[in-house]
Amino acid sequence: LLLPLAALALALATVLLGLPSYDIPPGVNQPAKLRLVLAVLLSTAALGKILEKTGLCSQITFGRYVRQGRKLGVDPKLFIQDLQFNKVPVRVYQPKATSDGRRRGIIFFHGGGWVFGSLDTYEKVCRYISRESESVVVSVQYRLAPEHKYPAAYEDCLNATIHFMKNIELYGVDPANVIVCGDSAGGNLAAAVSQTLAGRSDLPKLRAQILIYPGLQALDFNLPSYQQNRGVPLLFRERAAFFALQYLNGDALHMQEVLEGSHIPPDMRLKYRKWVSPDNIPEKFKVRGVKPLRPTDFIAEVYETVKRFCEPNLCPLLAEDAIVHQLPESFILTCEYDVLRDDGLLYKKRLEDNGVRVTWYHLEDGFHGIISLYDYCGFSFPAGKRGLDSVVNFLKSL
Repeated sequence: LLLPLAALALALATVLLGLPSYDIPPGVNQPAKLRLVLAVLLSTAALGKILEKTGLCSQITFGRYVRQGRKLGVDPKLFIQDLQFNKVPVRVYQPKATSDGRRRGIIFFHGGGWVFGSLDTYEKVCRYISRESESVVVSVQYRLAPEHKYPAAYEDCLNATIHFMKNIELYGVDPANVIVCGDSAGGNLAAAVSQTLAGRSDLPKLRAQILIYPGLQALDFNLPSYQQNRGVPLLFRERAAFFALQYLNGDALHMQEVLEGSHIPPDMRLKYRKWVSPDNIPEKFKVRGVKPLRPTDFIAEVYETVKRFCEPNLCPLLAEDAIVHQLPESFILTCEYDVLRDDGLLYKKRLEDNGVRVTWYHLEDGFHGIISLYDYCGFSFPAGKRGLDSVVNFLKSL
């Protein structure tokens, strides 16, 4: 009964939201369950659009309300407290068990397209990482777009990380074993913070960065993974551009031009082609099909509104080699059925080309957002648990 209802809800929501038809490939982890998840998310978005049109609340506000999660009860294995690090709200998870020495510390930045997500949304994920890796985890509640545009989220994450590193003895953490970690938009923020701290001599060096299906560039929304997975949930190609523009400008104007590639000058596109190009994607990731695209006309007015997309603090894939080669050991998780897959693959190549040690974990049956669904209202997926455990295993190896 649920599947026909889900199909009906999807059809209605897709029409109401004006979205392209979704696509759930047979190779994805538990496609029937994913269809149910998608039905819930799109139905929520459609209801939010109705509420926005009636003037009751914005679609984004309603989406945050539905996604907000709830603070869980006491965890028998963790001390959990809400604090502020340099005026940025954080939640600190500390294992109760005694330790022979100082623990590793993990700064965690949640996903949600810089628009959604909260400490409560990622409560189960952070508890799991802290318990299973026996680490101190600091989850950061950075300011969200569109109310707070770039660089607000980046600055909050950077300031919270610096505060933690300067007060590390209060949490029993080894200053030589601090890791930044994030998923999706949080992976973008973790990469940006890691790059900023790479040249700092007044702070301990980061031990590692963990980037879980990160979004790392906004120059090319037509890479192979964008073409192959444009209609695969939980992140459609159009939504990826929508979120990036919300973060940058607080609106989604010129989304179509950005999707087509009209927002980047030809000389700049040529300059960055050595880093952002289908040529740098291994051939095995092109077997599901890639179409060569005709170059679009550059529109200078659009570039003027989005030119900060070329800043590495917003698009870390564009950082110069002098920065990249200073980065710490890295873990990158990618999913086959994810528009952001190639961002992770391109960054993996950049890191390796600059002599940075990379551990790469690829979920062949994974989709974007799968780890955030861990133990979430019965919507957990085995592949998501595998991915989360791969993160824990990497942490234990440090």
